[in-house]
Amino acid sequence: MTRLPVRVKICGLTRPQDIEAVAAAGAGYAGLVFFPKSPRALSPAQARALSLAAPPGLARVGLFVDADDALIDTVLAEAPLDMLQLHGHESPERVSDLRARHGLPVMKAVGISGPQDLPALAIYGRVADMLLVDAKPPRDAVLPGGNGLAFDWRLIAGRRWPVPWMLAGGLDAGNVRDAIALTGARQVDVSSGVESAPGIKDADRIAAFCAAAMG
Repeated sequence: MTRLPVRVKICGLTRPQDIEAVAAAGAGYAGLVFFPKSPRALSPAQARALSLAAPPGLARVGLFVDADDALIDTVLAEAPLDMLQLHGHESPERVSDLRARHGLPVMKAVGISGPQDLPALAIYGRVADMLLVDAKPPRDAVLPGGNGLAFDWRLIAGRRWPVPWMLAGGLDAGNVRDAIALTGARQVDVSSGVESAPGIKDADRIAAFCAAAMG
C-alpha cells in the first residue's frame, strides 16, 4: 500500500542557516515566532530577512499569541508571511476577523490534555483554515507551545475535522513515526525536538526529523 506523504513544519526558526536547513530537509513550513516571552521570538526586521530567504514552496508561518492588530499589522508590513498561526486563547470570532482582515489562511492551535478538550477542535475547525493539535501546556507554563510535551495520541486516533490538521507536542525523530501511525496525521510540527538549546535549531536534528516523518 502506498503511504500518503507527510508534510513537516519546523517552528521557531531564528537564523538564516535555519531556513537553509529546513529547506534542505524537505520541510513544507517554516515557523517564525512573534511572542516576546519565547526564546525563539523575532523582531519584524529579523522575520523579514528570514522570510525573504525562504525558497519558493516553503510556506512561512507567523506564530502569534493573543496578539493585537497593531503587532500583526507591524509584522506583516515588514515580513511577507503565507499563513498566520494563532497559539493563544483567540476566540472563533477573532480567527474569522483575522482571516478577513489580512486575507491569509489562519491555523488555530488547540491544546489537548484530555477528552474534554476535543470539542474545541470541531468549533475552531469551522472558522480556521487549519488546526494545530498540540499538547496543552501546564498551568504554570510561560510558553503556550514549544515545551516538548506530548499528549495521549490515542485521544485523536481516527478522528477527522472539517479542515486539514497538524500534530504537535513533544515530537522528535525518535517518536514521530509512531505518532503518525497512531493518529493518522499527514502533517507534523516540531520546535524544541530539533534544538540543541532553547531557540537554537540543529541542522542534523532537523534532517533526522524530516527523514523520519516523511520516510
